Amino acid sequence: MLVREILEEEELKRLAPNASFARHTKGRVVEETEDPYRTAFQRDRDRILHTKAFRRLKRKTQVFLAPEGDHYRTRLTHTLEVSQIARTIARALFLNEDLTEAISLGHDLGHTPFGHAGETVLNELYKPGFTHYEQSLRIVEHLEHRKSGAGLNLTWEVRQGILNHSHGKVLLYGKEAPAMSAECMVVSLADAIAYINHDIDDAIAAGVITFEALPGEALAVVGAGNSTRINSMVLGVIEGSRDNKINILPEIRESMRILRDFLYQEVYPREEIESEIRLARQMVRDLYCYLLEHPPADFNSRNSEDDFERRLVDYIAGMTDEFAMRLHHTLFGGSQAGK
Repeated sequence: MLVREILEEEELKRLAPNASFARHTKGRVVEETEDPYRTAFQRDRDRILHTKAFRRLKRKTQVFLAPEGDHYRTRLTHTLEVSQIARTIARALFLNEDLTEAISLGHDLGHTPFGHAGETVLNELYKPGFTHYEQSLRIVEHLEHRKSGAGLNLTWEVRQGILNHSHGKVLLYGKEAPAMSAECMVVSLADAIAYINHDIDDAIAAGVITFEALPGEALAVVGAGNSTRINSMVLGVIEGSRDNKINILPEIRESMRILRDFLYQEVYPREEIESEIRLARQMVRDLYCYLLEHPPADFNSRNSEDDFERRLVDYIAGMTDEFAMRLHHTLFGGSQAGK
């Protein structure tokens, strides 16, 4: 037997009934010869890892706009944290760890410069609308290129996981999650666990809040330290999932909800962060409006099957924070946004 076939047999014997099995994948858009050593989901993980879009995540903001310190999170470090948390949960629940990792690594590929600030502006300016998860799917389906052509030709399970990863967080508020694979649900919860904790960590490090400001009723349940909180939340998902259904222990869910609400009510709106968000939004708006009238010299050669404005959205969404700031400075001068 080939190594891949042995791995597929092991999945069928070891994984839970609600897991996704590589041998039973719904396949790729373009049929390919199977790899002798890697399962379909392992190949997808590797393809995502080697993309330009993945490498650009190291220069994209998580919360703070181009922070000077070395220890603040970026989209890349966030992605790696999500992957680690999701893999731990998937392993404990006997889900497909390779699929979980592939979804984790691809879930934020479509984030714009300056994170959700840039996403908001593109959604306002581009009439068909813009979301980072739809852009992530567009990247793996169209914008990244392999020798065989456009797109990574990923399996259906990975593409659907990337598209739907944002929807599972409704579990935090006691609502029914939309239909998605167990692995996708795990990534969605791992995403929430990661950003709740590292955004608190970064905000304290930046002096935006103090530890004493954190909601005591939540810390009494999940613990005070960053690693303790993460461990409590991970265990809350593992121990709360029963009968092949992903869930969270009620007391952990409530604590996560309290901490998430605290971030949205007391941290993100703080002037120290909000002033940077306003600046970031204005920079993206300036670049969009300018480039709409003055496209770069090589712009017409980019994805020529798409209309001009769609290509412009792809171009801006793919920028790193540093590139966007440099280009804005070149076009408008100064350190502030244009008109």
